[in-house]
Amino acid sequence: MDFSPVDQEIVAAVEREVFPGAVVLISHAGESVYRRAVGFRSVDPQLSPLNETTCFDLASLTKPLATTVAIMLMVKEKILRLEDRVTRFFPNFGVQGKSPITYRHLLSHSSGLPAWRSYYRDIATRETHEGKVGFLGTRSAREFVYTQLQREKLEAPPGQRAVYSDLGFMLLGATIEEVSGLGLDQYCQEKIYQPLGLSALGFLNLETMRRRKLQPVVEHYAPTERCPWRKRVLCAEVHDDNCYAMGGVAGHAGLFGAIDDVDRLANVLISCHRGSHSFLPQHVLQEFWTPAGIVPGSTWCLGWDSPSLQHSSAGDYFSSHSVGHLGFTGTSIWIDLERYVHVIVLSNRVHPRRDNDKIQAFRPALHNTVMRVILG
Repeated sequence: MDFSPVDQEIVAAVEREVFPGAVVLISHAGESVYRRAVGFRSVDPQLSPLNETTCFDLASLTKPLATTVAIMLMVKEKILRLEDRVTRFFPNFGVQGKSPITYRHLLSHSSGLPAWRSYYRDIATRETHEGKVGFLGTRSAREFVYTQLQREKLEAPPGQRAVYSDLGFMLLGATIEEVSGLGLDQYCQEKIYQPLGLSALGFLNLETMRRRKLQPVVEHYAPTERCPWRKRVLCAEVHDDNCYAMGGVAGHAGLFGAIDDVDRLANVLISCHRGSHSFLPQHVLQEFWTPAGIVPGSTWCLGWDSPSLQHSSAGDYFSSHSVGHLGFTGTSIWIDLERYVHVIVLSNRVHPRRDNDKIQAFRPALHNTVMRVILG
């Protein structure tokens, strides 16, 4: 297959400043058929090269590649059921009409919870004005957010509306920690990434790094935004404000990774879906990768999205039997389960500023180009 049109699409995107650089991997029938890094790792404060082993802030790919896989494992081990109410583990969560919310609701973004809250501002205020020095970026701050989540008011009755919600996945992260007795980062490392040999996937736990006086090798990471409130270009430090305030570990964001390990994890999940890998049962993947069907017209599966009929970031040629997810920093994965194709894009489109939305047009155009090459 001639992937030169894909090359052209990515090079043109760098020239149009869709992102400083990107690493793209295409897999077909279980084999990597295209893998290339184009552009720069950073442009501020100076140009530096990008390569195929660069680690990216995966942003909301944390939801499918960390939190959802962890929940799948708990379902496999019968520690948790999708129909369990959140109040099973958090009795105080039931206030404000939230007692009917189940884990199926959280995973399918149909809980009625708000999309987002600026918890990081509350945490920063407590540190600055209430004398809680060293509170920001700690496990204690994470516990503070978990308490706030239990007090939240609904914006719609459970099961009535589909609203993409970071809060729902923060709660899923809280559940994993409550049930396992481990931090979300520890759980994912010990139960998912280590057993699968994925050394370039994981969270950067700010509190642990401070305590052990660890410094990440910043040259291995793609920087993100010149953050207006942290007053620096963020590199090897989570971009998401709430996740940063929670210590770099949360159910909605915080995962970092290089493209080969993202690809390896995708291949494991695809193999489980086909019944040819023992990491997770086939029936679990089939349930999670089927549209939830709770809210009419919603494309959400459990922890993953599926293509919308119009204007999907997957483009026009991915089959309806596809799953995927996007990350705010410029990352994405789409898997066509019918045609045995998946495409992973890791970029730092928020470097040096987050108000660059050119990637919205790039994603479907790239996926269309890929599928035209593969489908002939």
